[in-house]
Amino acid sequence: MSELLSIATIILAGLIHASLQLSLGSLLLLYHESTGKHIRTRTRNIVGSFISGVGIITFLLLSTACFIVLNLFHGVFSPEILAIIIGVLAALAIVMWFFYYKIGNSTELWIPKVVARFINNRAKVTKSNTEAFSLGVLTCFAEIPITIILLLITASSILELPVEYRALAVAAYTIVAIIPLVIFRLAIHSGKTVATVQKWRLRNKTFLRFISGLGFLILGLFIFSFKILGVCL
Repeated sequence: MSELLSIATIILAGLIHASLQLSLGSLLLLYHESTGKHIRTRTRNIVGSFISGVGIITFLLLSTACFIVLNLFHGVFSPEILAIIIGVLAALAIVMWFFYYKIGNSTELWIPKVVARFINNRAKVTKSNTEAFSLGVLTCFAEIPITIILLLITASSILELPVEYRALAVAAYTIVAIIPLVIFRLAIHSGKTVATVQKWRLRNKTFLRFISGLGFLILGLFIFSFKILGVCL
């Protein structure tokens, strides 16, 4: 039963990670800037490198989180640490509902203007696979203030699994986290335009914001129910 709870926690945290919008917004910006400058095959390669950058750095960040949790907390968070984590998740739910998107009829996010401007400029001048890969890495680091708690929770759950399944669990979380990027790449490849995808994001901004915040809240309640109460009983 404990292994099933760990797997459920990993999947839920991965889905919340997948609902975040910075990497997807950067991907669409990269598509927009690359289309017309390069032949279609070149654009696909650049976008593929971007997604690879996001996936690989997510895998490495989660692996690092596992190392930290294993060495600093011996693989298990105490009830006090779990209580702090639940508080952070509740705070992030509020952030997602009220502050993640900036006010206005756009999908502009919370990140500082300096960072947003830098990402925008990098997308405009990206011409090679290496630069696209680096841009993917950058977007992951830019959203660490939100994803770090997800990575730590997931790391703790992964360490509860048998050793032979841990690498697979890290890979599974990574795949879930980048699924939206792959889906939208396939959508554009099948004929959808960047403008169409962006309109969909704008039209569903309220829903996406609600789902993301609800995800953080559900994860907090999940930890409270099965970790805190389980420990205290």
